[in-house]
Order: sequence, then C-alpha cells, then structure tokens
Amino acid sequence: MTGNHQTLALLLFSAFIAVTLGITTWVSRNRHGSEEEFYAGGRLFSPMENGFAISGDYLSAASFLGVTGLIALFGYDGLLYVVGFFVAWLMVLFLVAELVRNCGRFTLADVVAARMSERPVRIAAGTSSVTVSVLYLVAQMVGAGSLVSLLLGGTSPAARAWTVIGVGALMVIYVSMGGMRATTWIQIVKAVLMMSGTIALTVLTLVRFHGNLNHLLLTAAARSGHGAAFLAPGLKYGGDWTARFDFISLGLALVLGTAGLPHILSRFYTVPTARAARRSVVWSIGLIGAFYLMTIILGFAAAAVVGPDTLRKSNEAGNTAVPLLALDLGGGADSTGGTVLFAIVAAVAFATILAVVAGITLASSASVAHDLYASLRRPNAKPRSEVAVARVAAVGIGVAAIGLGLIARNLNVAFLVGLAFAVAASANLPVLLYSLFWRGFTTRGAVWAVYGGLIPALVLVLLSPVVSGSPQSLFPGVDFQFFPLQNPGLVSIPLGFLAGWLGTVTSTEVPDEAKHAETEVRALTGAGAV
Repeated sequence: MTGNHQTLALLLFSAFIAVTLGITTWVSRNRHGSEEEFYAGGRLFSPMENGFAISGDYLSAASFLGVTGLIALFGYDGLLYVVGFFVAWLMVLFLVAELVRNCGRFTLADVVAARMSERPVRIAAGTSSVTVSVLYLVAQMVGAGSLVSLLLGGTSPAARAWTVIGVGALMVIYVSMGGMRATTWIQIVKAVLMMSGTIALTVLTLVRFHGNLNHLLLTAAARSGHGAAFLAPGLKYGGDWTARFDFISLGLALVLGTAGLPHILSRFYTVPTARAARRSVVWSIGLIGAFYLMTIILGFAAAAVVGPDTLRKSNEAGNTAVPLLALDLGGGADSTGGTVLFAIVAAVAFATILAVVAGITLASSASVAHDLYASLRRPNAKPRSEVAVARVAAVGIGVAAIGLGLIARNLNVAFLVGLAFAVAASANLPVLLYSLFWRGFTTRGAVWAVYGGLIPALVLVLLSPVVSGSPQSLFPGVDFQFFPLQNPGLVSIPLGFLAGWLGTVTSTEVPDEAKHAETEVRALTGAGAV
C-alpha cells in the first residue's frame, strides 16, 4: 500500500486507541474495585446499551474479515458461516439468556454450581471457559496480523508479529484497568463504527451495480473462475463425503456454540434484570441480522470487484477482502477516496479486534479468578482479592493468545472461530442445558459433561488436517492426521452430552431435589437472583 494509506490508517488506529484508553482511564477513576463492578459493570447498563455491546462483542474479526473472505472465495458455501452465526442467537434467546441471568452471578460455573458440589464443577467449567476463550482470542490475533500485513504491504513478518504483541498488550490494559464497564463502552463504540462502515460499503456496492443484485451475483460468478458452481452448494464442502460431513460438523458447532461462549454469557450479567437480558438479546439480534445481510452483499462484491486471484495474492485465506473492496469502491489505490475509505475500514476492523479481545480476556480472567483460583486456593492461605487475581490472569491469557496467534497466522479467521465454537458447544453447552433442565443431574455428570466434550474436541483438532498432513496445516511438514474432518463438532458435541448422561446415571450421589426446585424457580421467575 502507498504511504498515504499507511499514514491515514495509522492515524485512525491511533485515534481509536486514544479514545478507548481515555474511556478506560476515566472508568478506572470512577469505580469502586468491587467484584460486581469489575466483572459485571455494576449491572447498570440498559437493554439497548447491552444489545449494542453484545453485538460489538459477537461481531468479531471472523465476521468482518473472515466471513466476507470465505464468501468471496467459495460463494454459496461461505454463507454457512452467516447462517450459523445468526441462527445461533435464536437458541440464546429462547433457551439461555433469561435463565443464565437469573441463576448466575458472573460466570458459567455459577449456574452449574448452584445445585452441585462447587469445587470440582468450578474447576471443570473454569478450565473449559479459559480454553474456549484462548481459541477465540487466537482468531482475533490472526485477523490483526493480516490487517496490518496488508497495510504495510505484506513484506514484513516482523511487523505482523509486533502487531499481534501490541494487540495483546492493549487488551491486558483495557481489562486490568477498566474491567467490564470500560470494556462495554469500547464495544458500544466499536459496534456503532462497524455498523456505520458496513452500511457505507453496502451502499457504495449497490450504487456500483445500480441496485441490481442479480447483476452483482452473475459478475461475482463470472469473475470467480467457477461459473455457476460459485452460486450453488458444494464448492468448498461438496467434493466428497468427508467434505459433506465437515459441512454438517461446522453447522452444528456454529448453531450450538454461541450459547456456550463465556464472553457472551457474561454479558447477561451486566443488566439489572432477566427481562433486560432478554431485551438485550432482541436488540442484538436486530443489529447482528442486519450486519450479516450486508456481509453477504460485501462478500459477493469482493469476488466481483476485487477478484479471488487478487484476494489470494494478498492473503491466502481471504482475510483482507473487505479492506481491498473498500479501496476499489473508493476509487482505486491511487485515489484520495480509495485511500480514505481503505484507511477507515482498516481502522474499523482494528477497532473490532480490540473490542472483542477485551471482552474475551475479561471473561476468561473472570473464570480464572472466580472459578479456578477460588476453588484451588489452599484453605489456610491468605486470601487475595479476586479482582487482583483476574488482572494477573489477564496478562497470562494475553501471553498465551499472542503465542498461539503467531503460530496460526496463515489460517482463515472465521475458520479458527469455528473451532472455538465447536469446543464451546462440546464442553459448555451440555453442562449448561443439563443443569437448567434435568432434575436428576449430578456433580459427576457435570464434570464428565465438561471433560467428555472438551478433551475429545481438542484431541480431534490435534489429529485433524488443521494441524498436520496438508499444505494448509499449521505444521505442513509433518503428518499425524488420523481424523479426517477439520471441525470436530459432529463427534465431540454428542460425546459431551453422552458423557454428562453417563456420569449421572453411574453416580451414587442422590440429586438434591430442594436445590433443583430452588434453581428452577429462580431461573423461571428471577426470585432471589442477584
């Protein structure tokens, strides 16, 4: 890219970082340091504010960069991500939002531990939550590296590495200083910026094609090199039965995984009532639905205007489709309009990454402090503030995410998020649903449900083509691939539910009917909710 692109985009990056650091500093001066303040922002946000924050938290680099790239490269098959990400919210609305808000305080483990032996359940749920969060963080780091690599001309691996490190450092600052309140306001600002940028690009695309979507699709198909196959199922997932099972596996992971994401569940605790939590989800569904409709247009526009060959030359996984489309729609690489629009979109994408990593880091550090530290601390040890432990945990999680982000830098962002969704659906969703709806569920069932989904999901990923055995793998030079699917959800999600059932029916523990009744009343009515 030209020097103008770099200068303007870096100025906009700097402006957003300055604003968000200002918000963080302001919030840190006006908070009391309590757990409720740090984890839940004092539960003071309105449904509309929380709805914008949820959409800001959920619409990650996978949505803004990865999904549009997959649609641009694979056409119809790329739409699976759009459908899966959006349909998942119906499950969150009808099954999870209100009940989780009533039953918990800060984390997923609070919901499960309400009627179980706390220590083993908190350790299991906390471990799972941190694992899912780190996987999700890796995707954001890869998106940041792709973005800055494009901005700097893709010539400096060191620049990409330093970008990943810089994003990790910023997220630690946001979380450790500002907690949930600063993170929420950063997400609201980011949601407004991203919706505005997406609307602008969609309008420019429609103007370019005179509002004729049919012309847009036909142009994309012609330019794709695949002809009519670009607009039909099967380009990415229709080659053989392995690809078709991968399609089913990914769909299951996307639809079921959202309800098990720790950073999404923690957002329901930032509003004062369960009714407000439900209304937050309604707001977020409207915003997320509108955004994904526009990404479909932008994905096909990137194929039609930029072309798959140019996209792959810039980034093999297609992560730079939106910035390159903005460059062309603004007038081209040498035009003022192209320079300005490219810089704005790049800055919005960077803002997206910073906001999402802050939310994920906060949720995972809360799991470390509120679940793992509180359970593993020696009884006679001097207790430390959970908030202080959470701040230290944010640093450790940031370091882990940076390291994995540097390893996985050549994978598609949306694909990486699909893996995180699969682990969330395998480990977190079974224990959550069983705890809320199964009267006879026991502590052993809860622990087995978590580990019975988490361990198979991670092992199957390690033995899949994602890690070894193909040119696109993390380690292409070695081959220990035994599992043919790229996403483990088709196998690991049923195993999580099966393990929870098996652990319960083989347990000698007598289910506590009184605790279940109390949890049921609290979940459905809000009586006694924090």
